[in-house]
Amino acid sequence: MKNTKNPPPRTTVTGSPRHTRRWAVITAGAALLAACVLPSPAHAIVGGSEAAPGAFPSTVSIGRTSHSCGGVIISEDAVLTTAMCVAGTSARTLHVRYGSNSHASGGNVVGVSGIISHPSYDSATHANDIALLRTATPMTLGGTAQAASLAPTSPPSLSELTVAGWGETQLDGSISPTLRQVTTRVVGDGVCQLLYGNDQQISASMVCAGLRVAPRGFCFGDLGSPAYNPAKAVTALATWPSPDCNSLLKPDIYTAVAPYKNWILAQGVILPA
Repeated sequence: MKNTKNPPPRTTVTGSPRHTRRWAVITAGAALLAACVLPSPAHAIVGGSEAAPGAFPSTVSIGRTSHSCGGVIISEDAVLTTAMCVAGTSARTLHVRYGSNSHASGGNVVGVSGIISHPSYDSATHANDIALLRTATPMTLGGTAQAASLAPTSPPSLSELTVAGWGETQLDGSISPTLRQVTTRVVGDGVCQLLYGNDQQISASMVCAGLRVAPRGFCFGDLGSPAYNPAKAVTALATWPSPDCNSLLKPDIYTAVAPYKNWILAQGVILPA
């Protein structure tokens, strides 16, 4: 995977000096409030613990010679991931390992016959960061390998998300050999925009989650990994981690799945009932 660790480009949010100072105070207050009222998750990908075997049967590892990104099974021949993960990549160089908590062994491995990135994906702003992989042969589903349902709406503020992946357990650290998980809460778009300020434009199709009182959340190698709601429906994909994967005041950024359901169906994917 090409280097994705450069910080996102700055976008401009205008306002008067008085307005800026006022929002700076609100931003700090919002962050403090969130840190106080949001429970600290028991598990995390950064600084966290392993997922139980079979707990996330739709989560897959996408790799070339080794793991590079996460993804989620949405039908027997389709995997959803982020466009960043497959940008500039030929389908024939990719493989998908599914049905295993290890990205390097177990389960089954299938090749990729096609990559369909969203036509409006913008690598500079992370907008529309979603892509579909078509597998070379149908995946064998059942037991530890299942297609996930897609959440019908984007997750509301303060709702829980659980994301699982094999990414780094700290910035520039090692990829985890075993699947890990973190449960956290959604941060409203308005608060998220205030916390990021000029550094990142938060669009309606993004989800922010993971204000933290200690380093925890997703990191590089987790990009493309699915985030599930409490009903185990996929609600978002890991898009961009907080700065250095451990910022206390800036949440992780995800791509919401619900706004893209019609686009997914337009590609001929048959979703689970």
